[in-house]
Amino acid sequence: MRAVVQRVLKSSVSVDGVITGAIEKGFTVLLGVEEGDTKEDADYLGEKIVGLRVFDDEDGKMNLSLSDVGGALLAISQFTLLGDCRKGKRPSFIKAARPEIAKELYEYFVVFCKNRGIFVQEGVFQAEMVVSIENDGPVTLLLDSRKNY
Repeated sequence: MRAVVQRVLKSSVSVDGVITGAIEKGFTVLLGVEEGDTKEDADYLGEKIVGLRVFDDEDGKMNLSLSDVGGALLAISQFTLLGDCRKGKRPSFIKAARPEIAKELYEYFVVFCKNRGIFVQEGVFQAEMVVSIENDGPVTLLLDSRKNY
């Protein structure tokens, strides 16, 4: 499972001109589910993301987590994170999980974060979405549950 985590001042996602999720200070998380991923992968990323210490403390050092600052999370499913661009000019998405599996694990990840006390908003699974992100920093991190060394 892969995630692009962006620290944001605010972020929103809309489908057909209707906002389906919006947050203020927190993280926008683009989440891709790979074939073979399990709930353990979602647990790993959920725990990692909720605990990431990338918000400034009173001394201006990145030392506080999403929970510490009362931040929110905007979760957006994005299978294109599994695109393999090593050959040719057209990405291959054969490593992306089938939609029914990806949706189940995406929803599990959302519930995992909510159960940790995080306010979570969402995009719409398999929809064409427009995402607006006001990066803070910018701070952007790439996480992969299969590279949890």
